[in-house]
Amino acid sequence: MLKEGKVYPAAVEGYASGGEGVARIEGVAVFVKGALRGERADVLIEHVGHNAAWGRIVKLTAPSSARVEEDCPYYGRCGGCRFRHMTYAEELEAKRQRVEDALRRIGGAECRVDVIYGAKETGRYRNKVQFPVAGGAIGYYQERTHRVVDIEDCLLQPELDTVCRRAVKEWMERFRVPAYDERAGKGLVRHLFLRTNSAGEALCCVVANGKGLPHERELVEALRKAAPTTAGVVLCVNTRKTNVILGDEYRTLWGRNWLEEELCGHRFRLSAPSFFQVNRAQTQVLYRRAAEFAALTGIETVVELYCGIGTISLTMAEQAGRVIGVEVAPQAVADAEENARRNGLEHKTRFACGDAGALAARLEEEGVRPDVVVVDPPRKGLAPDVVDTIAKMAPERVVYVSCDPATLARDVKRFSSLGYEPVRAEAVDLFPRTAHVETVVLMSRVEK
Repeated sequence: MLKEGKVYPAAVEGYASGGEGVARIEGVAVFVKGALRGERADVLIEHVGHNAAWGRIVKLTAPSSARVEEDCPYYGRCGGCRFRHMTYAEELEAKRQRVEDALRRIGGAECRVDVIYGAKETGRYRNKVQFPVAGGAIGYYQERTHRVVDIEDCLLQPELDTVCRRAVKEWMERFRVPAYDERAGKGLVRHLFLRTNSAGEALCCVVANGKGLPHERELVEALRKAAPTTAGVVLCVNTRKTNVILGDEYRTLWGRNWLEEELCGHRFRLSAPSFFQVNRAQTQVLYRRAAEFAALTGIETVVELYCGIGTISLTMAEQAGRVIGVEVAPQAVADAEENARRNGLEHKTRFACGDAGALAARLEEEGVRPDVVVVDPPRKGLAPDVVDTIAKMAPERVVYVSCDPATLARDVKRFSSLGYEPVRAEAVDLFPRTAHVETVVLMSRVEK
């Protein structure tokens, strides 16, 4: 029985889903923050649970050749990056293995993940950031807390975001604009939400616990002076006592309330609430892999559930007969329809607003028989009724794009019980230096 507060020698065998090293000490799995595969270390046990324990390195006795010096002063305090203490090659292997292990252990699928597509650029890639604001801090949450770490510059975000953040912070300090206190439900500025595009423009959205800001004109002037490529400044009203970042009401303080971006040869208009992957370059890799998995010849009917603003739908529309996109957010559906018109694909696409399960069932009742169903669900994955309805629609192929290997594997197992077997799986690293990884899996219908 491991004892808390005691130091044990350990050999690190692999990685956990959060990037921690995993060692087995006296038969117990121990998660060791900052440990690398192949290392030997003396580990202090900090907590012992029912089935595992957690510890930290007190002495590294045999370091890995993949260990590198950390390059961010906030690493270990900010809850974002997890892999800055290892080479990028080691990070990619950890992520590839994580996806393959999840498919095998949770999904029961003997489907190898032979490929992970790494990013050419591992820094400054994020085209969207959401800074929580608390007290005098504008930054990111400390790991597993709601304490905001004041971060002057993040190595994952464009320098344009750093400039905008500084301008907003100086404006708050100058005019004594109060930050929101989430415990008390009082104060004003809750979040700073920034979008950037490949043209170097920024959309700055201040999320506030109120319908107005003091000195709005001065805020606009400060942002335009600090960041001349600012395209627009928007106020988002969120007066609810909630952890949800964005509210439902927006007011443009200056300029445009949208940015335009190109993806896979198409142009998309993005407002503050629009869903758009944060790494444009790697998103193009991901969506092109999904299109290849779909194996379209120009005549197929494709149904995409959780279509957002239509990015995957439009990527596939030129190669398909028609694409039907389903999305629960009304504004996203309106954006998807507008994006289809802007790209000349409205004649090949149809978008419907509603719950994915309910609308999929309605399509099935209408007699829609898709050749391919594409899903790109939120982190929680698919509800059981959605899996059942897709199986009833009987597509030849299901292409599953996932941001969480565990829920992906759970759903792959559900599909397997309904006659769909995974035949290909690839990983794409959209989030270098963090614990997140995207996966695309092709499942084919098997006659039983």
